[in-house]
Amino acid sequence: MKIIVAGAGKVGFSVARILAGEGHDVTVIDRSGSVITRTSNDLDVICVEGSATSPETLREAGAAEADLLVATMAQDEVNMICGIAARKLGTQNVIARVRDPQYLQQTEFLRETLGLSVVVNPEYECAREISRILRFPSAVRVDIFSRGSAEIIEYRVPEDGALAGTALRDLPRVHGARVLVVVVERGGEALIPNGEFVLQPGDMLSVSGPSRELRRFFEALGQYRRPVRHAMIMGGGRIGVYLARLLQESGIGVDVVERSRERCELLCDLLPDATILCGDATRSEVLLEEGIRRTDAFVALTGDDGDNIITSMYAKRCSVPKIVTKVNREHYAEILESYGVDSVVAPKELVTQQLVRFVRAMDASSGSSMETLHSLADGKAEAMEFKVAEGAACVGVPLRELKLREGVLIGAIIRGEESIVPNGAAVIQPGDHAVIVAAAGRIKRLDEILEAAQ
Repeated sequence: MKIIVAGAGKVGFSVARILAGEGHDVTVIDRSGSVITRTSNDLDVICVEGSATSPETLREAGAAEADLLVATMAQDEVNMICGIAARKLGTQNVIARVRDPQYLQQTEFLRETLGLSVVVNPEYECAREISRILRFPSAVRVDIFSRGSAEIIEYRVPEDGALAGTALRDLPRVHGARVLVVVVERGGEALIPNGEFVLQPGDMLSVSGPSRELRRFFEALGQYRRPVRHAMIMGGGRIGVYLARLLQESGIGVDVVERSRERCELLCDLLPDATILCGDATRSEVLLEEGIRRTDAFVALTGDDGDNIITSMYAKRCSVPKIVTKVNREHYAEILESYGVDSVVAPKELVTQQLVRFVRAMDASSGSSMETLHSLADGKAEAMEFKVAEGAACVGVPLRELKLREGVLIGAIIRGEESIVPNGAAVIQPGDHAVIVAAAGRIKRLDEILEAAQ
């Protein structure tokens, strides 16, 4: 497909890199000459210097023939104007990054009135990710499929844990839960395991199953943590506001610690049912005074990675049961993991996944469209949810008879409200949702999971 990426910041650059790597014809627009030079040197894409709201620049970038434009610039209104202009020039589909909370309730209006195919809000997606983690605090990370019918959670095997030395084929017998380990990250590699695979201490597991079975799994391991009843949020920015609202909707009490008095006054209006605390959460005495030792969860959401990391480490010292840290630079996750803080979220990664999922769904030639895409094992593997069409090659055949490509695994079959943990006798039917796990970028269409589709 011919794709234009307007804005080569963190998100735009990441999206352009992935889409170019998947073989799409990508053109990047940015008004900064230095950014264009860097992008041209680093990526195999066409670069155009200029304003993405200018019809002349859009024409030069090929908007008249483009299948898709992705607007990822800093200002919401600029992204919307860019999208409108591109549609008028002939671009078939437009995705706009829109971050302001006031637009969140107007998503359908923006799509219908402005002709936007998808409206992406990175801060809201980040808040949703954190709220899922806090609702299942035993896990490092939680990815949901088919509106929660199935989940994939990440969990690290501890040094003295019951899983160490266990072969995957023995999991149901030993621990009694119907779950499936779909990816194991070990030594920097993402491995798609089979039943003979033996777990080792330090392995990061991606485990799929219905939420009730995942809960049984953690209970059997003695690792189940009670749900979060109260959370302390450091930082009252957009993510903090979205998260506080989501947690309160789930019945979780919220304290928000914010250093700016002016912002605190605004937060009192935005979050009337939350406790707003004005103070510098990077100071230990402030956190102690505000009750960090009594909270069930601590979430660091400031715009400074260093502040988030330091305060998260201090929260760990204060024995906070669950800690979630936002970072803009993903490699900081390794620092946090070494200190036992392993629930790390990166808004750039989340929105990139959302954008790539939409592009792959557009590009699918069969009727089996991609519904959800989640990165696993630090981006080395992917879990993709496909809605299965009538003519899909995997329909009506027991899984044991399917000739799956090497390194491809069926992680779940979702039929209506039921999540089925796959076994050899399971059969995929039209209308099912199939969760496929494979190396990153390897599978774009459902039929590609079979050897014959190569």
